[in-house]
Amino acid sequence: MRVAVYYNNNDVRLEEMPRPKIGLGELLVKVMASGICGSDVLEWYRIPKAPRVLGHEAVGKIVESRDEFGRYRVGDRVFVSHHVPCNKCRYCLSDHHTACETLHKTNYDPGGFSEYIRVPRLNVEQGVYLLPDDLPFEDGTLIEPLGCVVRGQRLVQIQKGDCVLILGSGVSGLLHIQLACLLGVERIIATDISKYRLNIAKE
Repeated sequence: MRVAVYYNNNDVRLEEMPRPKIGLGELLVKVMASGICGSDVLEWYRIPKAPRVLGHEAVGKIVESRDEFGRYRVGDRVFVSHHVPCNKCRYCLSDHHTACETLHKTNYDPGGFSEYIRVPRLNVEQGVYLLPDDLPFEDGTLIEPLGCVVRGQRLVQIQKGDCVLILGSGVSGLLHIQLACLLGVERIIATDISKYRLNIAKE
């Protein structure tokens, strides 16, 4: 299968890699779209682990399933979470999932910038979501960033009537603006150094 292998920000190569084989409880997903996270372009952060296949906002179609419980079938359109928490440790139980050790050890294989990904059993159990038929795959790549926004606003308890300051009007900032509007926030202040982004934020 074809994969995009990251070596550095100026060197991403289209290479061949064997298609992953799945085990019991796992899925094989044909990737239809994958988002590019802000962390994917932070060279200082990515180079120590290069070369590698990036992409962790993947959506696609299940082409092979060994899901014992029959939750997912071949042909299902899905979003796949790259990191999943254990939901059992003290961090998870206190709603601080990002501190969970399991969260930092889980991932799919090899990455969203490949033709196929192997979805490990734990990710299948806790991080696969069916996509509505009318949702384009490209829109599905925003599920993970939107999830981060929803969780962030929940943790700081944003509610109707609040005044909210959003630092940065990139994709995450725009999602924060939209969610704050839906929550009935009284006043939203958005910042950015890009006039283009600020104009979109105003829209």
